[in-house]
Amino acid sequence: MAVKVLMTWDISPDHEQEYFEFVISEFIPGIQRLGFQPVDAWATLYGEYPQIQVGMIAPDAVNAQRMLASADWGELREKLFGYIDNFSYKVVPARRGFQF
Repeated sequence: MAVKVLMTWDISPDHEQEYFEFVISEFIPGIQRLGFQPVDAWATLYGEYPQIQVGMIAPDAVNAQRMLASADWGELREKLFGYIDNFSYKVVPARRGFQF
């Protein structure tokens, strides 16, 4: 059964431009190379919620955990951490539409 990896974070105010450049040029291609399919990207404009939520699909929980344990994911995550705060993620059964 397909699963969705839901990630949330806040963009560090001092690194907004670098963050967007990294996401477009490295993060999205990197997660695709790992085997994830990006399906959602949401931004919070108002309220006390994480600023960014990203959803990506994996074929099943075993593959998702394998990809998240890989050295390539570790490198992407560490680079991402240079531009963000308050990172969180969870793996849930994939459903259509918005999931939080």
